[in-house]
Amino acid sequence: MAAAGDGPWLDDAAGRLVRPFTVSDGRTEPSVALDLMSQVMATGVTPLGYLGPEHAQALHLCRAPVSVAEVAAQLRLPAAVTKVLLADLIDHGVLTTKPPAFHHTPTDRSLLEAVLDGLRRQL
Repeated sequence: MAAAGDGPWLDDAAGRLVRPFTVSDGRTEPSVALDLMSQVMATGVTPLGYLGPEHAQALHLCRAPVSVAEVAAQLRLPAAVTKVLLADLIDHGVLTTKPPAFHHTPTDRSLLEAVLDGLRRQL
């Protein structure tokens, strides 16, 4: 079993020993709107005050741009909890975020027509 200061409390047989929502102090709504595909990255600013182990792990994962979904997967936490943790880090100025980059216009007429054609074929 991991020591108390060694990141999330895990047991090889039992898994996580702390409920995921205790990591976010029971909060379920992030203070910043984050999409699963939003990119987050460390700013290089040193955090002021104490960060919990999950906050520190999330910050470590964000040395290079990474999606919110990837951070959640690496932390093995629900996306809702991960969004709260990442929003905390953004509020402290140690993370920055940007919306996902799309290589096409989501309202492109040809794309919408192709989706509609595909749906019609399925019906």
